Amino acid sequence: MSKTLSIVIPAYNEGRTIHLILDKVGAVELSAGLQKEVIIVNDCSTDDTEAAVEKYRQAKPGLNIQYYKHEVNKGKGAALHTGIREATGDYVIIQDADLEYDPEEYNILLKPMLDGVADVVYGSRFMGGKPHRILFFWHSIGNKFLTFLSNAMTNLNLTDMETCYKLFRRETIQSLPLKEQRFGFEPEVTAKVSRIPNIRIYEVGISYYGRTYAEGKKINWKDGFRAIYCILKYNL
Repeated sequence: MSKTLSIVIPAYNEGRTIHLILDKVGAVELSAGLQKEVIIVNDCSTDDTEAAVEKYRQAKPGLNIQYYKHEVNKGKGAALHTGIREATGDYVIIQDADLEYDPEEYNILLKPMLDGVADVVYGSRFMGGKPHRILFFWHSIGNKFLTFLSNAMTNLNLTDMETCYKLFRRETIQSLPLKEQRFGFEPEVTAKVSRIPNIRIYEVGISYYGRTYAEGKKINWKDGFRAIYCILKYNL
């Protein structure tokens, strides 16, 4: 019996481009005959995200898309909580609705999982020789500092704690009591995963096609301070 990868996509005001990421997700041929379950969680968008998703579902009935909507805006973390809770696949991966991460690389993350050596796989933007768009110096320093602080608390040696691409066995991620509703999801889930007895965490190099703020990037310096708070809160 074939297994399934649940792809959780939090979406906020992505109506203009969400069809592009869905095209990429739909085009991926997954290793080992894995099927896809695409879970879109609309975090109360104020644009036409819902209409764009419904139009896409009607145009591409062959792609298994499950759609959920928050009636009030709660944040990216809250959208991920909804998507993770609703996932039914054997594995769960996080996918941003923008075009910063390439679904063609799902199989790179899946390999340690399918080989039976990993329970969690992080996709690192800071290792390997794949393409990386050159953008913000202080963002890169911030990411590395947050990863360093997280590693100091968890005793892991990750290179990119803040990455979007995190792949989990479904029973692993659904067992965690997650609370952070915004971008604090990343340090919280890392802290809680690190404390699971005998957990096997791997990291693989991925590409990164970053966005500018004019192109729709949403994270800001306030989220960086929140991440520091979350690292301390969930590790101490």
